[in-house]
Formats: sequence, C-alpha cells, structure tokens
Amino acid sequence: MSSTPVTGGREGSLEAPRRHPIDWRNPDFYDADALGKELDRVFDICHGCRRCFSLCESFPTLFDAIDATDDGELHGVDRKVYWEVVDHCYLCDMCFMTKCPYVPPHPWNLDFPHLMLRAKAVHAREGHSFRDTMLASTELVGRFAGIPVVAEVINAVNRIPAARVVLEKVGGIHRDAPLPEFHSTTARTRLMPLAGPLPGGQPVPVPASRDRIQGRVALFTTCYGNRNEPALDLDLVAVFEHNGIPVRLVPKERCCGMPRLELGDLETVAKYKEENIPELLKVIRAGYDVVAPIPSCVLMFKQELPLMFPDDPDVALVASRIYDPFEYLMLRHKAGLLRTDFKQELGKISYHVPCHLRVQNIGLKTRDVLKLVPGTTVDVIERCSGHDGTYAVKTEFRPHSVKIGRPVATRVHNAHPDHYSSDCPMAGHQIESVLPDGDHGPKGPEHPLALLRRAYGI
Repeated sequence: MSSTPVTGGREGSLEAPRRHPIDWRNPDFYDADALGKELDRVFDICHGCRRCFSLCESFPTLFDAIDATDDGELHGVDRKVYWEVVDHCYLCDMCFMTKCPYVPPHPWNLDFPHLMLRAKAVHAREGHSFRDTMLASTELVGRFAGIPVVAEVINAVNRIPAARVVLEKVGGIHRDAPLPEFHSTTARTRLMPLAGPLPGGQPVPVPASRDRIQGRVALFTTCYGNRNEPALDLDLVAVFEHNGIPVRLVPKERCCGMPRLELGDLETVAKYKEENIPELLKVIRAGYDVVAPIPSCVLMFKQELPLMFPDDPDVALVASRIYDPFEYLMLRHKAGLLRTDFKQELGKISYHVPCHLRVQNIGLKTRDVLKLVPGTTVDVIERCSGHDGTYAVKTEFRPHSVKIGRPVATRVHNAHPDHYSSDCPMAGHQIESVLPDGDHGPKGPEHPLALLRRAYGI
C-alpha cells in the first residue's frame, strides 16, 4: 500500500477540478532533482489508488513495475521505468478530468498530465530524435509534401507495403499505422474567396458568457485540415453558410502548437503563440468568433495556452472566443437560428468522442446536432481510440495503441452502423485501421461535418 498519509480527512475532492498555471518559465520547473521528488510523490499516490489502470499504458507500466518489486512498493522501481511512464502519456487529460479523486483543489494537488508535461519538457532540453521532430513539424512536412508531384509520390509510396516496411526500419513509423494523405491544393487555397481585409472594429471585451456569440466566424483551418483533409474545412464552411453564418479565413495561421506540446517543446509552443494570437485578435476585434475543426487545436487555445500564459489578456480573450464547430451550431440552435430543414436521413451512426473534445467540458454537442436529423440514431462511444497525436504511428507504441483502440473498433463493428464518425479525423482513421478483419460495415470514417452536410443536401 501507499505510504502517503491521508490529508484533510477526505478520500477525494467533491469540488470541480481546477487546473493550476504551468510554471514553465521558472528555472525550478526544469530541476531534475525536484522533478524526481514530485514523480516519487505522485506515483506513490497513484500506486495506492489505481483507478486509472484502464485509461492508457502509462499506469499499467507503473503498476506492473511496482508489483514486480520484492515488497510491492514504489521505492524498488528502477528510475528508467519512470521515463517509460512519461513516454506512454500522450496528454489526453482523461485521468485528470474523469478518474483522479486527488486533483486540485484536493490537498494532494495531483495533476498527472501536467507532471508528465514537465518531465517531457525536462527531457526536451536534451533534444529529440529526427523522427519525433519531423512528426511534430506539421507545417514543414506539410509544405514539402504538398508540392504537387511530391504529394502524389508520397501518397502512392505510403500505400505500398514494401515501402512501409522500409519506413518502419529506417524511420520508426509502424508499417500498419494509418498515415494521412497530402493535398497540393490546400483548404486555404480553395477557400481563398473568404480571405481578404476584415472590417474594422473596436476591441471586444472578454464576455461574461460563451453563449454570447457574434453569429459570424473566422476559420482557423489547422495544419491537418489545410494540408491533409481540406474537405473538412470545406464541409464546415458549407454547413455554416447554409445556416446563415458568414465565414472568413483567419488572415494567417501557424501550427496551434499541440504537436510540440506533446514533445515538451514549450519554447516552440510559445513561438507559435506569438504568431497566432495577434492574427486571431484581428478577427475577434473585427466582431468575429473563431472556429477550428480539430478538437486538439481548439483545446490548445482554450486550455493549454491560458495555463502557460495565465497573465496574458490577449490569450484569455482568444480562449473566450474560440469554439468547436458543433458547440457553435448548438448555440445557434439554442437561439432558434439553426436550420432543421434536413433533406436526408442518416440512419445509425457510431459516433466516437475524442478525448480532447471530452475534456473541453462542453457536453456532447456533436451528438445533439446529429440527433436533430430525422431518422437518425447516434451510438456514442466515449473511449480513447488509441491514436493520440503521433503515439499510434510510432513503431514502439503501435501495439499499445491498437490495444487501447480495439474496444472502440469492436463496438463499431458489432453495431453494424450506416456510418461511423469521430470529430477527430485521425481518430477515425485509427478506428478504421483497428476494425476486425472481414468487417462488412461502412468502408471508411466520415467526419460529423460531412454527415451534416449530407443531411442538409448541400
């Protein structure tokens, strides 16, 4: 059992979880000895609780190592196992948000994901492998792979089994992992008519409620939406404009920073923030809200950047005005402004809720919108798909990602739906890759925005 004493007379907190700012600019944040002591403290608490054993591979790795010691206690665990635990954490936040009874304001003040982030940041100062750096360099890879001839070659090579074997041996990218396609004609290029000068406006104060939306939006296309699945952004624009919501493009955008955050590269996250926030402020002060089609990107601006820069009013303003697409559509429906003149039933949908959408605490807005379509039922799956940023494509983690995602794929398979869908397109492809052999259901994942566009008949 854990030797950590019970503090405060409570087994767990009855209050809502409360995140503390990330003190990443304090030199003590990177002190290896201080980090080791905090890992000891938190891992010992986790050992005595074990509620998170089924969430990801971090916790089984820790608990198995403890159970293998002579006395079954943490002090007998080799410190190299600590780094295995860190490497298995992909910062989904589900332990903090759904399982852990000791998160702040509990006296034990346990924030496992942000402790893992701190450890990753300490490790990042030693440098990363070429593979990990490239996987996190979404813009650089996207620009190169988006060159017309290059895009066609890369997409073709990625479909050749022998080439994938070579890529696995040379680059550490698992041969069976789903890899995104690249498009030479980006979403921003296709949506160029939505670019251009914005009308002027006075600075908009931080509103008291997120319900006070402007009714017109600026689209942050995201790296993935722009280069890998431009149809995602086009579907969003079609659905929003069909509902009388004018859409413009954010004038310029960089990567939101989430891939770098997952590496612990906080300096680059800060660099991207310095470029993105002024551009987002332009559209907000011109009277626009911001939407982005990838949950991780929305979460980055809503949660992670405000925790990294808690005293920056510009970051706070952006956080208050950026929305998930279906969160925005449901606010329009609440105001009686969402069109419900659907032309096509959708039948049975197996709908997977990504972790980075769940932790936004906005409820199941995608489900709620899809259920407005007549003749449509939605089976909600609230489990991790196992994709988790770049975790599922790395050779050493692919088997674990498949184990994590298999229950989701099995549930999709057993449901025999007309469609299966996830707000995270990468999670959708992960489910597709893990579906049982011989599956006779739908042949590929469809994003909820694509399903809604079909229902509208636009």
